[in-house]
Amino acid sequence: MTGSFYFYTMNYQPIGIFDSGVGGTSIWKEIYTLLPFEDTLYLADSKNAPYGHKSQKEIQSLSVKNTEKLIDLGSKIIVVACNTATTNAIDYLRKTYNIPFIGIEPAIKPAALKTKTNQIGILATKGTLQSSLFSKTSELYANQINVIEVIGEGLVPIVENNLINTPETLKLLKKFLDPMIKANIDYLVLGCSHYPYLIPQIKKLLPENVVIIDSGGAVARQTKAVLENNNLLTKKSVKPNCQFFTNSKNTSLSTLLKEYENDISISYLSF
Repeated sequence: MTGSFYFYTMNYQPIGIFDSGVGGTSIWKEIYTLLPFEDTLYLADSKNAPYGHKSQKEIQSLSVKNTEKLIDLGSKIIVVACNTATTNAIDYLRKTYNIPFIGIEPAIKPAALKTKTNQIGILATKGTLQSSLFSKTSELYANQINVIEVIGEGLVPIVENNLINTPETLKLLKKFLDPMIKANIDYLVLGCSHYPYLIPQIKKLLPENVVIIDSGGAVARQTKAVLENNNLLTKKSVKPNCQFFTNSKNTSLSTLLKEYENDISISYLSF
C-alpha cells in the first residue's frame, strides 16, 4: 500500500533539468513539446558556465551540487541537459543517487550511419571531446569515417550573454566551420546544448546539403520512455508548473524563453 501511494505521488513530481547555463533550455523546449502536462524544474548554473574547460573533478562536483538541489526540490527524474556534464559525470551520478538520469551526448551515431561523403563534423566543448564517453561512442560508430572535431571555444558565453546575432559571432563560427566545409562534411553534429541557438547563424555559413543534428528530440523521447518504464508519467492533463532558476542575473534566459513567458516562471536562486 505504501509503495503504491509512493509511486502515485511521484507521478505528480516535476522533471528536473540542469545545465551549465541557459543552453539546456533547448532541451527543455523539446521535453515541453513532447510532454506538455509534466511539471518541470530547470537549473541554469550560469555562474559556473562554461563547464567545457573545467577538470572532470570540477564538473562532477558541480553536477552533484545541481543534482542534490533538484532532488531537494522534489524531482522524480533528472535530465542532465549538458553534454560536458553527461560525458564527465553521469556515470558517477547514476552510481550515487537512486533516481533515473537522462544524459545528452553528441549524436554521432545517426551522422555516421547516414553520411555519404564519409566526412562528418563535430562542434563541441573541450570537456566533451576529451571525455572517455565521447571517445568510446566515436570508436563504436565512427571508426570507418573521418570525423573533424572542433572545439567551440567562446560559443557558450555568446549564448549566455545574448550575443548570437552579431558580426563577431558569425566570424567566430566561420573560423570553426571552414575546416569542416573544406573537408566536405555532409553532417554537422552539435555537441553542446547551447549550440542549437546558433543554428540560424550556422546555416548562413554551411552549404545547403549539410544536415545539422542536435540531440534535443532524442533526449525528450528518452525522457518519456524512462518515465513510462518507471510508471512516472503524470496523471494530470492541466497546464504544468514550469519553473526556471538561475544563479546569475547576467543571462539571456528570459530572452531565449520569451515565447513561453506566460507559461513559466523565472527566479534567481543561490545554488
